[in-house]
Amino acid sequence: MQKKIAKALLSIKAVFLRPEEPFTWASGIKSPIYCDNRLTLSAPDVRTLVEKSLKKVVEKEYPECEALMGTSTAGIAHAAIVAHLMDLPMGYVRSGSKDHGRGNQIEGRLEPGWKVVVVEDLISTGGSVLEVVEVLRQAGAQVLGIASIFTYGMRKGVESLAAAGVKNVSLSNLDALVEVAQDTGYLKPGQKEALLQFRNNPSDEGWMAMLRA
Repeated sequence: MQKKIAKALLSIKAVFLRPEEPFTWASGIKSPIYCDNRLTLSAPDVRTLVEKSLKKVVEKEYPECEALMGTSTAGIAHAAIVAHLMDLPMGYVRSGSKDHGRGNQIEGRLEPGWKVVVVEDLISTGGSVLEVVEVLRQAGAQVLGIASIFTYGMRKGVESLAAAGVKNVSLSNLDALVEVAQDTGYLKPGQKEALLQFRNNPSDEGWMAMLRA
């Protein structure tokens, strides 16, 4: 399933690999990969595959789930579709409280004690999704874990989730992606190793030197 999802994401360029012309993140880190899973919403076949797969993850990994909560903004549509497929309540968490009206940060109904699963599109360092988890916990929810579409598998992200006691299950990851990319000729010889080196330590630009070697 990880490779099937990876192949689907590559096919619609929801995940885009450009090791020779790296992207620059807001943090200044040079990255050989860009991920925009919002594009799955515009590709019906891939969207169906992703949402049904997320449904299976929730059913298998979090069978006690009583509601889905999407991250703002990328996780909202996916949480809504999967909640519809599962006939479950759904809401989402804003990045901050509204400055008008009721000042909500959590949108949608959430009863104290509800067992919820957070739906996220992408896990990198884990910082933003952990903020969502904390908001839900403070509101009295029991957060069972996260169901996400893709994870880079970065050490910082893995360690942050573990430290917070939060389980994450992703449909695919960087390891599966580079395997598919290499098998299909998307990557040139040696680029796979460079991408995995980036994954191990994004702050170290040594992976770019590997491409020039």
